[in-house]
Amino acid sequence: MEFRLLGTVSIDTLSGPLPLGPAKRRSLLAALLLRANTPVSISQLTDALWDDEPPLHARTVIQGHVSRLRALLTGADAEAYEVELTTLGDAYLLRVPESLLDSQRFEELLMLAREQRSATDTVLMLREALALWQGPALTGVFAGPPLQAAAHSLEESRLATVEQLASAYVRLGEHNRAAAVLRAEAVAHPMRESLAAALMTALYRSGRQSEALDRFHHTRRLLADELGVDPGRELADAYALILRGDPGDGPRADEAPGPVQLRPARVAADVPAPVVAAVPAPLAPARAPAHPGVDPHTADLLPRAPRGFHGRLPELASLSRAAAGEAPICLVTGPTGIGKTALAVQWAHRNVAAFPDGRLFADLRGFSDTGEPEPLEILREFLLALGVAPRRVPESVPAASALFRSMTARRRLLVVLDNARDSAQLRPLLPGGTDCVTVVTSRHRLEGIIASDAARPVPLDILGPQDGVALLAGVLGEERVLAEPVAARRLADLCGGLPLALRVTAARLAGRPGRTLAGTAAELADEQSRLAYLEGEDTGVSAALRLTVQQLPPEAVHHFARLGHHPGGHFDPYTAAALAGSDPVTAATALERLGAAHLVTESAPGRWVLHDLVRLYARGLDPDAAHEALVGVLDHYIATALAAADTAEPGGEPCFVLPDGFRRPAAVRDFSGRAEAMTWLATEREDLTLAAAAARTAGLDDRSWRIILLQWPQVVWRVRDNWTPMLETALAAARDLGDPYAESRVTTLLGWVLTEEGRTAEAVTLLERSPGLARQAGDLLGEATALINLAIVQAEQGDLEPALEGCERAIELGRAERDAHTEMLALQHIAGMQLAAGRPEEALDAARAALDLGPEHEEAARRVLLTTICGEARLALGTKSEGLRLLERAAQEAEDTGFSEGAVRALGALFQVTADPDHKRRYERALLRLSDDG
Repeated sequence: MEFRLLGTVSIDTLSGPLPLGPAKRRSLLAALLLRANTPVSISQLTDALWDDEPPLHARTVIQGHVSRLRALLTGADAEAYEVELTTLGDAYLLRVPESLLDSQRFEELLMLAREQRSATDTVLMLREALALWQGPALTGVFAGPPLQAAAHSLEESRLATVEQLASAYVRLGEHNRAAAVLRAEAVAHPMRESLAAALMTALYRSGRQSEALDRFHHTRRLLADELGVDPGRELADAYALILRGDPGDGPRADEAPGPVQLRPARVAADVPAPVVAAVPAPLAPARAPAHPGVDPHTADLLPRAPRGFHGRLPELASLSRAAAGEAPICLVTGPTGIGKTALAVQWAHRNVAAFPDGRLFADLRGFSDTGEPEPLEILREFLLALGVAPRRVPESVPAASALFRSMTARRRLLVVLDNARDSAQLRPLLPGGTDCVTVVTSRHRLEGIIASDAARPVPLDILGPQDGVALLAGVLGEERVLAEPVAARRLADLCGGLPLALRVTAARLAGRPGRTLAGTAAELADEQSRLAYLEGEDTGVSAALRLTVQQLPPEAVHHFARLGHHPGGHFDPYTAAALAGSDPVTAATALERLGAAHLVTESAPGRWVLHDLVRLYARGLDPDAAHEALVGVLDHYIATALAAADTAEPGGEPCFVLPDGFRRPAAVRDFSGRAEAMTWLATEREDLTLAAAAARTAGLDDRSWRIILLQWPQVVWRVRDNWTPMLETALAAARDLGDPYAESRVTTLLGWVLTEEGRTAEAVTLLERSPGLARQAGDLLGEATALINLAIVQAEQGDLEPALEGCERAIELGRAERDAHTEMLALQHIAGMQLAAGRPEEALDAARAALDLGPEHEEAARRVLLTTICGEARLALGTKSEGLRLLERAAQEAEDTGFSEGAVRALGALFQVTADPDHKRRYERALLRLSDDG
């Protein structure tokens, strides 16, 4: 599956392009792909689909197109490609791996091309990038203003790539190839001066001087006739190069053309007067542009290089790649204390030679108690550093900004703007030269500057354990760290890889040479005092976080504070809403705000995490809300797990009595089918376990056992996946409550798991009590399930008759309660017992009776096992072809649904009879999956 924007907007599959339908639907797809993996609001889609007043039913039209597009993707098996079109509040999100989107691959190839040292490799990368284009970008869409702008931007990128390819050919000395690449584009874009200039130069250097001059005069006349302007500097420079017969190969592909020193005596007599006027007069060297009142010298405002800087080699390389473009803005982002400033300054000092015209630095104090500096104050400092006389510094921001851009237009300059709060703060401070590099650091993502100025993000994450220990050693000395390597690693872990926390810890230890690292680690292990310990004399984790939080709106702060009381490690908008007492749409907006401020991190689409130290800080913002937040999230887990269990295994009834004081969430996740429900249960298993443990600690045992027991579909599906410890926690909670209903339900499931683990003696001890507990609670269906699970153990121990009697009693109880699910379960086990006892006829009768009871949506696991029993019984009765057919059907369904245990049983039975290599291969794969699944 491939998504195309570089040409006709389309979705290509192995069987051909999907039928997207009308232009409006293509436009909607294009709008979603242009912001792939980012929510696109209804209002943004409306702007893209209508260029005038949208109709009153615009939202309905959009919903209809989304519905049709979603159906097309589903029909094309988009899920297998990790493609998903989801609704998020008042927005839509199209999740697409970048490798499937041609515009993303185009950008990736351009980045790779910039990294190549060999011009030959650069040519290969650029040609591959241009080969992705199959016509004008966004063909076939409704050309509203937003999509027109996007198409124009993509086309500009393509033309720039063509020019880069030509420059690479020039570096190889292949000027004819450069001219061939440029000619078609110059004809299609006759007033694009950069194309004309490059084509002129390529023609001239390939010995075609007259063609080069003809191209100049043709372009000059077009500019005069169409726009009333003279040629610009780039075109005039190329013309002057030809006139003076410059024999050189010109600038390298990665450099802009330098200034031209004209010699009037060499200018031909027939040059028209307007052209002579347009050719630049002799210029000063690029390092010292002529400006009145300027004292040219190299400016350097960088602070000193950070002491004890360790690691960050991938991030330094990413910053170098981001700085390799034309007039790039590199955006170093990350949470409080992650080391953004240290990275930017370290990179600047390592690359001083790349910026011979100066290095400027300003702290924008976007997250400071002291307030932000005025833009004019920063511009004045920059201009003075560049040599402008104090009396000539303008007194308004626009004028000072314009002078700064003019001063930097022909320089190779680095500008570091530290601690930016928002994009608006940056724009007056950006230099004007194409050879200038701007490095910005911020706790926010600053999507505005990414959108308006193509800033390249360089996200910064926590330090790895090895780099964390190295940072400690850089402050404390290697000997002290090597003396306690385990404690040093423990300190790095407790500081969560956060450089600020590591430096505060190291500073405390440096001032106490007699203090051991192990003793400090023991202090930090106490969550109650950890943040207090990580406060330095004038800095600290809490202080830095406070400055970030105070920039947030109240609703985001409220959600942030409640997230601190989350007992688990991950959360989604539903979980955040339950903690905060809000709704998922409001919570999603808050999470986006918190994510932009790097207070939470999106670990997977729609799934977020908190750094340990950030969690401790958030918890302290509203400590009195701990119980309310915990009850909210526990009840959210109960409601969602109930929905998941009901979707995954319809007809089951593990826990239908809600706890006292149950707080129903504002919204409960809707599962589209069994696969989605089972995925949620598997993904949330760790957090559900943590939530159950937190409930136990808080005395909420009525929530604890329910949260655990509601995972029964996963327990059944992955029975060997070490469920016993968790179920023992549930049993302890049930017993502490003195609730026979809860104890019976938990005991029945735990006893079955122990049986499957081969711990039959323990299983019998538990299961013998379970039916009586269920009767005491008046739980007839619970009693039936308990009898069935006890019968399984009895049959394994050779007590077949008591086992069959127990199952028959379970059938009676199921019929009395009109519960076909329980009756079917009992019949399934009777069939299995009869088959094991060498009674295939009775086994076949019981299995058929069970299958007759099961509705079409009965769970796949039970259907697979019953079909397998039927197949094995048929083989035992001598009807081999029918037995093989049934076993193959069971094996296929087990493989299709991911029921590895069922696949092992069915394929094992097949292989024993057929010795078919394919059956053996599939059996071994299923066995491997079963082992991997636990």
